[in-house]
Amino acid sequence: MSNRLLTSGELARRAGVTPDTLRYYERLGLLPPAPRTAAGYRLYDPATPERLAFIAKAKALGLTLDEVREVLGVAAAGTAPCEHVRATLSRRLREIETRIAQLSELRNTLARALRRSRKLPVASSCLCEIIESQEIPRPERGRPKNRP
Repeated sequence: MSNRLLTSGELARRAGVTPDTLRYYERLGLLPPAPRTAAGYRLYDPATPERLAFIAKAKALGLTLDEVREVLGVAAAGTAPCEHVRATLSRRLREIETRIAQLSELRNTLARALRRSRKLPVASSCLCEIIESQEIPRPERGRPKNRP
């Protein structure tokens, strides 16, 4: 690999992202601020494509950009971030499992409503019998309501 600094366009092509993404990542602190030429063009370190690949892999694991920034911060502080990543992945997995359960419950509710709707007459006396005949489940005690 060359030690030559990369322009935004070169880096974007190598990494498969847009120059806008590079600027956004820089604003978020995922990429260090790039030095500029006299004309104002950003010049990136030749190791930046590896950092962008790391960010892409972290996103593929479901980490948010804020979580990726935390991991990079832990590493920059001189600590191996693997325990932090393990805890983050565990938390994300629990969130995903909760969301899957919620979506499964919604799927069942929609399937029941659709089956029930086929038996309902088309009525002009209400806005929509399918929706109006839907029962709203009461939240369980001690469980916070989901807000839209």
